[in-house]
Amino acid sequence: MDGTQSAKQRILLVDDHEIVRLGLKALLERHPNFEVVAEASTAREAIEKVETLNPDVVVMDIRLPGGSGIEACEEIAERFPNSKVIMLTSYAEDEMLFSAIRAGAAGYVLKQIGGEDLMRAIEAVGRGEALLDPAVTQRIFQEVRKAAKEEEASAFAALTQQEKHVLLLVSEGKTNREIAKALFLGEGTVRNYVSSILSKLGVSNRAEAAAYAVEHNLRDYL
Repeated sequence: MDGTQSAKQRILLVDDHEIVRLGLKALLERHPNFEVVAEASTAREAIEKVETLNPDVVVMDIRLPGGSGIEACEEIAERFPNSKVIMLTSYAEDEMLFSAIRAGAAGYVLKQIGGEDLMRAIEAVGRGEALLDPAVTQRIFQEVRKAAKEEEASAFAALTQQEKHVLLLVSEGKTNREIAKALFLGEGTVRNYVSSILSKLGVSNRAEAAAYAVEHNLRDYL
């Protein structure tokens, strides 16, 4: 220790159950650098207290009466970006998790988290770090990978299966004559396919179509 005192992190607790707030307050005030400046039991009350008190961290239940914690988080993130929100939830619900992240939550932790872990989470968020409970981090990576695959697949949604095969051969640098031979088609038919592909993908030439196919991993969808 260098002997200097860190400024206390000012915390707002938001939960509609008084006993939960009392327990959290007792826990957090054991930390020498935490100060619970206020409590709130509804989303509207939380927003009003953030506006008047400007806390550093808001620890908020995801389910609240009179508007969800996610809606409150979104408004706080937009209007009071210096107040970082940690969402607390009893369940690792995927849709709630992604909604909270989209709403601008800086952290997302399960209520089953240990006291020391919660304090570390608040410290991390107070330092400007984003934080996820380890129990839900894997879900994030899975969802990101899934979304990326869905985006890739949708990139070719307008193409027929035959057009995808033609595009793959275009991406390999094949001429219309070579494509026609490989797919047992007439050259005129291939020209029509290529024209349709360029139109559907919104590209202007074969080189752009080839680059598009490579970028979106066309081979994985054949």
